[in-house]
Formats: sequence, C-alpha cells, structure tokens
Amino acid sequence: MPYKLIQVEINDEVATLTLKRPDKLNCLNAPILHEMSKALGKLNTDDGIKALILTGEGRAFCSGADLAERPLGTDKNQPGISRAEHTTPFVSFGWVVKHIEDFTKPVIAAVNGMAAGGGLALALAADIRIASENAAFSAIFVKRGLVPDCGVSYYLPRLVGVSKALEMMWTGEKIDAREAERIGLVNKVVLQQDLMKTAFEFAQSLAKGPSLAIEMIKRMAYTALKSDSVMTQMAVENFMQQVCMESEDVKEGVMGFLEKRQPKFTGR
Repeated sequence: MPYKLIQVEINDEVATLTLKRPDKLNCLNAPILHEMSKALGKLNTDDGIKALILTGEGRAFCSGADLAERPLGTDKNQPGISRAEHTTPFVSFGWVVKHIEDFTKPVIAAVNGMAAGGGLALALAADIRIASENAAFSAIFVKRGLVPDCGVSYYLPRLVGVSKALEMMWTGEKIDAREAERIGLVNKVVLQQDLMKTAFEFAQSLAKGPSLAIEMIKRMAYTALKSDSVMTQMAVENFMQQVCMESEDVKEGVMGFLEKRQPKFTGR
C-alpha cells in the first residue's frame, strides 16, 4: 500500500522502513504512527522478509513526538485507531513500540542523526543499533517536565546499566555517537556515508543465514532477560533446539560441513 510519511523498500529479503518528515526532523504525529503500525504489522507476517532496518530521512533519525500537532499519538479519541490500540499504553506510540518488540525477525536501527524522546525509544526497541558519526541520543523528556515513556525506562537500564540510564533520564542531556558506543547504547559507529551500506550488509548477512535459528535466538535472548533460573531457560533452549532440528537448514548446515562448502540456507 502507498504511504505518505514513511517509505518501505524491500531488497534481497531485507526491508527498510524510512521515516519521511525530514523538514520536521521526522517527529512523530498520529498519521505517521498509523502508517508505521500498518507497515510493521504487514512486514512481520511476510515470510519473505528476514530482517528489518529502521532509519530516518535527512539529518535526524527521529526527534520524538510532534508537540505542535493535535491529536497527539497519545490521544485515545484520535480518529482511526483500533480497539487494540485504544487499550495499549500511550495508544499509537505504544502500538508502534509493541510492533517493534513483537517483530520476530532482526530489527536494526540505522541511526543517521538525532534520536530523542520517542525517537530514542524507537532506536532502543530495535535489536541492533548502528549509528553514523552524526548521530546523537537524548532522553529529553525531563526537559519538558515529563518522565520517559514509550518503553525508554525499560530498555535503557538494560542496555547501559541503571546508573547511566538514570543520569541520561535525569538530565536529558544529549550524548554523541562515540559516547553511545562507549556505554553500549550502540553496537557500532560508522561514517555518515557508510551508514546504510553497513546496516544493509549486516541485515543481508542475517537474511542469508539460517533465518529460523536466528529468529529463535532473538526470542531466546529476550526470554532469558525475564527468566528466573538457568533451568527454566534451558527448557526454552530445548524447545527451540527441537524446532531447529526439524528444519531443512540443519540438514543443509551438516551437509555443508561434511562437504567442506558454505551451506545455502533457505529459512525452512
């Protein structure tokens, strides 16, 4: 379907979703959130897509909520929202974060510029963050007299530790890409001109791998964060290993090893 405020491109089993409000630093209003929800839901059910890249057009990744527009994405009475959205915390904002959280394939945030507020949440909800040298990050909420939302208070302490997360959330100060890399907020920093190439090559390497196992690894890792014991987690591992053992990819992986060649995985 055609979108006005985002762009979705699919290339070699990798989908790229680009926010396209560059004149507004890709800030989030109700229409763009609705388009993101529809696109993410559709992409997640497409078995031909093995990885997703999120990025922004222009000089910002996403500057957060568009405070100048009504209705805001948090308005439960905004037109066009579903019952499920209506009952989700922060409505459209929460629904988009939930879509990213529930995305079964790897999600890579290619952070090209400022990621602030709700934009920071989008980056944090991704599995991997690759930042350009121009990227910056801010939990800016406190500077508006607000507390972090959209899952920032959930994701941030898990990525950088409680003390650093509190510092970022208490001050709302901006950190640059290198500092974000140092504290573990991003996986890698690259030159601005290399950002999308680097993100795509990484996403493509995952797409060409044993995608069923890669999806199971993602689910396993997040389950482990909530697991109460190693025995519980090993039960999860056992189930997911059985799923993989029944796949064609395992047979191909073994044959590739025995025949001393690179396996050709199909994700089945």
